[in-house]
Amino acid sequence: MKMLLTSFLCLLIRVGQACAQDVLIVADEIPAMEVLASGIQRQESLTSKIVTQADLPATLANFRAVIVYIHKDLDSIPEKAFVNYARNGGKLLCLHHSISSAKRKNKWWFSFLGIDLPKKDASEGGYQYVGDVDMAVVNLAPQHFITTHKITYPATIAYTQEGGQKERLFPGFVLSKTEGFLNHQLLSPRTRLLGFKFTDASGKVWMQDRSAWCMPVGKGWLFYSQPGHATSDFGNPMYTQLIANAIIYNP
Repeated sequence: MKMLLTSFLCLLIRVGQACAQDVLIVADEIPAMEVLASGIQRQESLTSKIVTQADLPATLANFRAVIVYIHKDLDSIPEKAFVNYARNGGKLLCLHHSISSAKRKNKWWFSFLGIDLPKKDASEGGYQYVGDVDMAVVNLAPQHFITTHKITYPATIAYTQEGGQKERLFPGFVLSKTEGFLNHQLLSPRTRLLGFKFTDASGKVWMQDRSAWCMPVGKGWLFYSQPGHATSDFGNPMYTQLIANAIIYNP
């Protein structure tokens, strides 16, 4: 009897551990997330469940990480659920248009993220999205687990960091025919992980240290990565590994 009880308890522990490793992906553009889910399972054996906002589970606490990939409106109930999940100890990953102009009307989202999207011309520091660009993604944190674990960068990118005066060479990779966001205003300290470089239709070259970052929030942790407009972005094994690294990273 004692042996049966021990076996049963071990089974419960294993089931609990399996649940703790699951990733919940909340999205309104499913095909791209199916590619991501396949990639993180193949590269780090991470299982995931993809749902829309309407099908959000009653609790997020059982998930090892929650990924938000919502292009259009972010409803208030999921908004509060995401914020509470992170502040209570969860690991929240926000991708691409999880920070976009559609979220300006949300009550808590931008203050939670510590971000603003200024309403003025991009040349004056205002927010703007730029489509159909080839974006170079550069590693700004060469000692960080997220940017280095199982990643070998295939390119060397000439890049000038914000506030810097001299161009330097950084390891990186290129995502083709995607979309970039200009002038995310970061209102609180965070660890900047990746920068971006691309040329817009006018020929102007943009370089900003805001492609990916992370920071603690309450008892939990928040990660943002800007690439992800094109489904092909998530088919890039380096980008998929970066996201997987953020999931398995122990802050």
